[in-house]
Amino acid sequence: METDVASGRTTGPGPICDAGAMTQQMDGGHVGIVGVGHVGMASAAALFHASMVSRLTLVDLDERRAEGEAMDLMHGQALVGACDVRAGGVEQLAGAAVVVLCAGVSQQPGETRIDLLARNAEVFRSVADGLDEHASEAVVLIATNPVDIMSRIFADLSARPRERIIGTGTTLDSARLRALLGRRYRVDPQSVHGYVLGEHGDTEMVPWSLVSIGGTTIRDRSVLGVSWDGAAMRSLAEEVRTAAYEIVARKGWTNWAIGSVIRELVAAILRDERTVAPVSVPFTGEYGITGPWLSLPARIGRGGIDGVIAPPLEPDEEEALRASAAALDEVHAALDA
Repeated sequence: METDVASGRTTGPGPICDAGAMTQQMDGGHVGIVGVGHVGMASAAALFHASMVSRLTLVDLDERRAEGEAMDLMHGQALVGACDVRAGGVEQLAGAAVVVLCAGVSQQPGETRIDLLARNAEVFRSVADGLDEHASEAVVLIATNPVDIMSRIFADLSARPRERIIGTGTTLDSARLRALLGRRYRVDPQSVHGYVLGEHGDTEMVPWSLVSIGGTTIRDRSVLGVSWDGAAMRSLAEEVRTAAYEIVARKGWTNWAIGSVIRELVAAILRDERTVAPVSVPFTGEYGITGPWLSLPARIGRGGIDGVIAPPLEPDEEEALRASAAALDEVHAALDA
């Protein structure tokens, strides 16, 4: 085992990555999806079309809807490869390597955010008990929004080790950031390196000191003939932050990009890729923050999270991250009140 100099957290191939030590036999290609709404089915379709799982189990309170979705999806096997797609209850998730949690209720007119959170907490309470009973060794990947608070709630409800609970966090926001910067600098977004950190939501922040192209940070310098423009970058960060609002205003929901995010995170787990991605994890003293779940770059493999990086930030960036943490702590405290 090692100690990460940036975060102080232990890393390396410790017990949490020892699949052989797991007490429940797992099917490495079995993935469950709880909640077959827009996000759940975008995730299911992404996994199915990537031909990366041998079995998909769809779970929803609306059993007939889940059955219909399973039937519709499985008919494409001759085009993408064999995959056993079925609907069932939580008990059918026994042996799953990953469970993607997309379940939740929609906000009603006049309902406060806290009221919505309280109702979703009740949904998670029943789900957490069932998953602990039937899929105790699975890594649970949480996509239900607000994902940081819901990840913390699930962790409070579940007996599962924290390293096997992952919120999708700002992985989607970071992908949006890289896409927009790729357009601005006229490069493939995969050649842009940087993260959105903190909350997946209104208080998220972009640590510009870390964003680079070709090993060159873009802050306060010209890269590929494009000069740094602080005002333009603030506008770009705002476009990333408000992207979901703009999409929902036009189509009513977001689903395709988050489905792609979930596919990549599931691949990292199933293939033990040790991928580093900005996901929602509990802070344990990083930047003086303890308690809330926020996004930091984390190494993801077969056992879930096996290392977290707290990158060096500029003072203004640390302040923004602490403000994000304080906002989420306030929401969590109100939920407990």
